[in-house]
Amino acid sequence: MSQALTLARPYARAAFSLAKDAGRLPQWSALLGFAAQAASVPEANAALGHPLAKAGDLVELLLPPGDSDPNFRQFLVVLADNRRLPLLPEIAGLFDQLRAEAERVVKATVTSAQPLDESELEKLRASLRKRFGQDVELSTAVDAGLIGGAVIDTGDVVIDGSLRTKLARLGAALAN
Repeated sequence: MSQALTLARPYARAAFSLAKDAGRLPQWSALLGFAAQAASVPEANAALGHPLAKAGDLVELLLPPGDSDPNFRQFLVVLADNRRLPLLPEIAGLFDQLRAEAERVVKATVTSAQPLDESELEKLRASLRKRFGQDVELSTAVDAGLIGGAVIDTGDVVIDGSLRTKLARLGAALAN
C-alpha cells in the first residue's frame, strides 16, 4: 500500500496542479472518482494490467460518458503510457486530500450509537470548526456497538468519546 501511495503521489500532485490552474477542482475530483471506481472493478483492473491492452482503449474505459475535458483525457493517457492506471484509486484519494487542504476543509466521519439529528450535527460542526480553524465536512455512520457517545475521525485526529471506550478504560483501571 505505501509503495502504491509513493508512486501515486506525483501523479496526484500533477492532477491537482492541472485542475487548480484550470479552476476545475470539483470537476476533476468527480472525474478522478469515476475513473478510480471504474479501475477498481475486478474485470477492468485485470484489463489495466494486461500487457496487450492499448492505452487508448483503456482511457476510453475510464472516462465517464460525456466527458469533455481534454486535459483529463491527456492525464489518463500519460498514466496509461506509464502503466500507472491501476493507481487511480490512490491518485483520487490523494487528489481529494490536496483539494481539501487547498479549500481549507476538514473531512470528518462521526460514528455514533444512534443517528444524530441536524441540530446535534451543527453543534458538532461548529465545535470542530473552532478546534481546527477550518470548515468541516461531516459524514455520519451508526454503530450500536458504541453503546453511547460518538467517535470522530478526521484522518489525522480521532476523538473517541464512546461509552464503549470509557467502559474499557474503567475496566483496565480496575484490573490494575
